[in-house]
Amino acid sequence: MNDAVIEVTGLRKRFGPTLALGGVTFTAPPGKVTGFIGPNGAGKSTTIRVILGLDAPDEGRVRVGGHPYQDLRNPLRHVGALIDAAAVQPSRTARNHLLWLARSQALKAGRVDAVLELVGLAAAARRRAGGFSLGMRQRLGIAAAMLGDPPVVILDEPFNGMDPEGIVWMRKLLRTLAAEGRALLVSSHLMSELQGIADHIVVIGRGKVLADAGIDELLARAAGEQVLLQTPTPAEAARVLHRAGGATTILDDSTLSVSGLAARQVVEALGQSGVVFSEVTTQRATLEDVYFQLTSGEAEFRTEAGQGAQR
Repeated sequence: MNDAVIEVTGLRKRFGPTLALGGVTFTAPPGKVTGFIGPNGAGKSTTIRVILGLDAPDEGRVRVGGHPYQDLRNPLRHVGALIDAAAVQPSRTARNHLLWLARSQALKAGRVDAVLELVGLAAAARRRAGGFSLGMRQRLGIAAAMLGDPPVVILDEPFNGMDPEGIVWMRKLLRTLAAEGRALLVSSHLMSELQGIADHIVVIGRGKVLADAGIDELLARAAGEQVLLQTPTPAEAARVLHRAGGATTILDDSTLSVSGLAARQVVEALGQSGVVFSEVTTQRATLEDVYFQLTSGEAEFRTEAGQGAQR
């Protein structure tokens, strides 16, 4: 899919005195899931709206498959998007909702049945959307996004309202779509889910890109891995590991936290010194850890404890 790419360059956008975007630049490449994260008011929704031609930037440009969105003929064939699962006429059946969209894009009715099957709504095709649960509306929104079999897919909070089975299904769908060579831009506050599926992460805060890197690289930049040690003599183990170049914190009467040494080095140092231990485990940084490190002070709304409010 040669047209499976989103290119965002130097986007700036103000709403009155508020700077929504302050020079946002990033690329969502083909064959990858690009996670798009940031606090409330960071500029994620504005960026997505600019990509989809719903808002015009004051400066900068966006290209979808090398073209501005407004130049795309039958745009659902080029980019599919889920930005508001509630944007459906409640009196329409799921199938009629999709038929209406298909006709607007010169798509055949057979494609409607195909995407209903894809999202698991074939049995509910003739039910009115107003009676759907949030998870079902999410699936209907994804069906609409996939209607034109687009090379570019943009999903805003796709896990919202999904039950555990739906979350597992969503993970598989996103990985499958990426494996087909599509470019996926996925905005979500469920860091654990993004960590499991995203290849690349773009972090935005107060309208500026704070990080733009592969997820493995981003996690490696974090505070580093921490080793937890179970030992009946934590004070003795701490002295040994300090001499080996580690920094230690005694957590309780049998648990020690070690940084600055890999688990292998911890085992070697304790073994050479004859210190008894029962377990050594490694705790690595998570995407949530990275998120809070990068967005500290960037949230539009904050609690008294200083934590950024989540959307």
